[in-house]
Amino acid sequence: MAEKTLLQQIREKELLLNIKIEDTRREAEEIILNARKEAEAMIENSEKEGKADSLEYYEKEKEKINNEIEQIKARSDQQVISVRENGERNLKPAIEKIVKAVSAE
Repeated sequence: MAEKTLLQQIREKELLLNIKIEDTRREAEEIILNARKEAEAMIENSEKEGKADSLEYYEKEKEKINNEIEQIKARSDQQVISVRENGERNLKPAIEKIVKAVSAE
């Protein structure tokens, strides 16, 4: 078997390098594809966590507001009772004053 010429040796090295370059290109494309998938998964996960956190915050704030509403209702109910009691207490004297004023005419 004859020794390869310098040109054949160079051509063989070029072919080997082209194969390595193509393998490296495929590996790089695979790495990029995996990184994109991972980034998409991270974004999706972040969106889910963000939605869950915002829903949790919304529910807590809604509960606080509902508690405040209940407290305001309770205070207003007490005020209504107090006003009614005062009105009922003053009703008889007011009737007597009206009757006196009307009968004096």
